[in-house]
Amino acid sequence: MILGIIPARGGSKGIPRKNIKLICGHPLLAWTIKDAQNSKLLDSFTVSTEDDEIAQVAKQYGASVLRRPQELSADDVVSREVVAHALRILGGDLAVLMQCTSPVRRPGLIDKVIQSCLDWGWDSMSTGFPYYNYPPHGVEHRRQDITTVFVNDGSVIASNAQVVLNGSLFGDKAGTMVTTKEENVDIDDDYDFWLAGKIIEKGLDEGWLKPPRTH
Repeated sequence: MILGIIPARGGSKGIPRKNIKLICGHPLLAWTIKDAQNSKLLDSFTVSTEDDEIAQVAKQYGASVLRRPQELSADDVVSREVVAHALRILGGDLAVLMQCTSPVRRPGLIDKVIQSCLDWGWDSMSTGFPYYNYPPHGVEHRRQDITTVFVNDGSVIASNAQVVLNGSLFGDKAGTMVTTKEENVDIDDDYDFWLAGKIIEKGLDEGWLKPPRTH
């Protein structure tokens, strides 16, 4: 079974109540629920939250809700713990983490990540982008000296369930999928929220994004 998990805690600090703040007419959370609903490969998905209002919004947009304990909603809790909690209760062979702070996904992205993870036998497959490591300012260098590291953007992370339950979200064999700059937007502050809104507006105008629907 392929289980989707959308973490949405109530205690966001940078932007209070961020996960249900309206963006292009819908709560931020709704954009990721919509993407999960459009997946053809997810067998089921749930919104993991400790918050009553977030749970109500999730249900309004057609998602099931998994209540998690308060201790799994603290600032120092990592995503793996939330995913593992969902797997222990709901089961599954592959867990697909979709952060609602990454509201822009081109059609089919979730299924593309899942299929790639299954086809190649990865422990995990993550979306993201290459980050360029430049030498310190004042140090002469050649273009060939610039290295890159892969940064996962939190949009989609598919992980083998047993790997997660054994204590790792990524495992030893971690695959990566480079996505578009629009999809890399990750909301941490007000500027990110504004930028995500502009990208969503553009996607809606151009037709490659569809709005969420209430149920």
